[in-house]
Amino acid sequence: MSQKLPVILAEKIAAKSRIFTVQAQHLAFANGTEVFYERLLGSQGGAVLIIPLLADGNLLLVREFGAGVGRYELGFPKGKVDPGETWREAALRESQEEIGFLPKKLVWLDSVTLAAGYMTHQTHIVLATDLEPSSAIGDEPEPLQIVPWPLERWAELLSEADFSEGRAYAALLLLLKHLGKI
Repeated sequence: MSQKLPVILAEKIAAKSRIFTVQAQHLAFANGTEVFYERLLGSQGGAVLIIPLLADGNLLLVREFGAGVGRYELGFPKGKVDPGETWREAALRESQEEIGFLPKKLVWLDSVTLAAGYMTHQTHIVLATDLEPSSAIGDEPEPLQIVPWPLERWAELLSEADFSEGRAYAALLLLLKHLGKI
């Protein structure tokens, strides 16, 4: 079913911080209803989430502090696509910065949104294989803990209390589908 998109009557920046921009929108729907929304504007290129898979079948996860949840979180390496970068260039850079490996092969699996009701942000989920040691200095405030995790134990990973980010769940599901395991 195709629905007519609402008409944007007005847009303005309602608030801005170092990392967040809130946009106010005044919309008119096809049925005549007018609504005011606020949404968080994401960076134009979005972000990448990399699934590093070693030849021995181990995933490389990172444990890093998540300010949003106030604890250390286990997940996949990820980061913003910088202005002028492609998702591929960002994945190569972030892999070197966060796990110290340069992938020789990248496969784009999908792009997902975080909260479509109020965010414009999207994350490109990328499988990284044929990994060679190669590091680069990143923007993390402390060294990230790298945690190898056997892919065959993927179901146990879902039970880990600190593996809770929705994008990490989506990435794992997309990986399993790509590999024909589900």
